[in-house]
Amino acid sequence: MGVMQEFREFAVKGNVIDLAVGVIVGGAFGKIVDSLVGDIVIPLISFALGGKLDFTNLFIALARVPDGTLMTLEAVKKAGVPVLAWGNFVTICLNFTIMAFVIFLMVKKINALRASGASQDPSVPTPPAAPSDEVLLLREIRDQLKK
Repeated sequence: MGVMQEFREFAVKGNVIDLAVGVIVGGAFGKIVDSLVGDIVIPLISFALGGKLDFTNLFIALARVPDGTLMTLEAVKKAGVPVLAWGNFVTICLNFTIMAFVIFLMVKKINALRASGASQDPSVPTPPAAPSDEVLLLREIRDQLKK
């Protein structure tokens, strides 16, 4: 079997295609979470704290900043000054926490749906109900009459 044929069989398996779809959807989901944090959560935190709070521009310059350079992360980096961009790190950690929580909720809901769906799956036969007392009594009478 040639390498190309093995690769073709591998690539068209359902799991690989599902993984590719998951990566694409995950990338789009990451952008949604970035927007949620940057456009909704951070402004709400800023409003609650009573001022303009922009985590992305919170940094510590690790060298002298040249005179005339704006004190924004982008401008300081362009000036070649090494920076400790801790605000960006906080934003990414917040993104991760929100994304992990949403994924947790999704997995929890999917597991609940699977659990409820498994008991109602028509392909799985349900065990027959136990016979009633009357049926058991009639069977006993029948067996006694046969003797």
